Amino acid sequence: MLDHPLPDTEAWVLLFSNNALPVLRVTRRRLDEMRADLERVDTRELAHVILQDPIMTVRVLAYIQPLHGRSLRHDITTVASALVMSGIQPFFRRFNELPTIEDMLKGCHPHALLGVLQIIRRAQRAADYAQDWAVRRQDLSMEDIRIAALLHDLAEILVWCFAPRLGLDIQAQQTADPTLRSVDAQCHTLGLEFQDIQTALCKVWHLPDLLQTLIDDRHADQPRVRNVALAVRLARHSAQGWDNAALPDDYRDIGQLLNLTPEAVRQQLGLEPLPGRPAVTPN
Repeated sequence: MLDHPLPDTEAWVLLFSNNALPVLRVTRRRLDEMRADLERVDTRELAHVILQDPIMTVRVLAYIQPLHGRSLRHDITTVASALVMSGIQPFFRRFNELPTIEDMLKGCHPHALLGVLQIIRRAQRAADYAQDWAVRRQDLSMEDIRIAALLHDLAEILVWCFAPRLGLDIQAQQTADPTLRSVDAQCHTLGLEFQDIQTALCKVWHLPDLLQTLIDDRHADQPRVRNVALAVRLARHSAQGWDNAALPDDYRDIGQLLNLTPEAVRQQLGLEPLPGRPAVTPN
């Protein structure tokens, strides 16, 4: 395990590109179950399993890019399309004996595995929010939005997997000073931001330009990018409960995106009761 920051973005990219990226144990188990009965594998069910795991999702998207011509690259932005392009049997031959996050972090600091699983859970929730809002906005490419939210914090997840002590250090700084911005803690520990690593990885793995744009908050003036960014913000700010001081601003901004009042946003999230129904705190 790496216990010190690497000198630059290129070094981080080489680390992640030259090592097999681990997936969730549940992902490996579900894929092994499907592999045992390939004749009954349903593409939609397989895509659903993949789309619960940020690292598995990016592995599939990176794998498919070299398999088709450059003219089609922008079209392969969804896992379902990637599976159709690769074929079921070649997919299972390629993704066999996958390493797992749980095995990789076995024996590390006891909070390391918990930390990365919490970030992945946050990414899953962001993906759910982003997809729900895309439906409300009648976005015709909802899976693009879901994937972008799921992968938005991919570099953070990878740093926790390969350098858990650095992830714990960033977490400790923010715990000690709740007003400390995440990017400031990242720069203090790593000498750069997660976004720097992520942007470079997207280019090295030849991820579609559309997906790179949706992940990049610098394009938040575009409604689809804002959809993703706000979903990530909400998942991050509510990760420890629904009393975070930043949440009222989130409700306001989400309301502007969806043409809802902040109160209506809270109702949609189950934080305030709909007429005739009790409030239910979201998971």
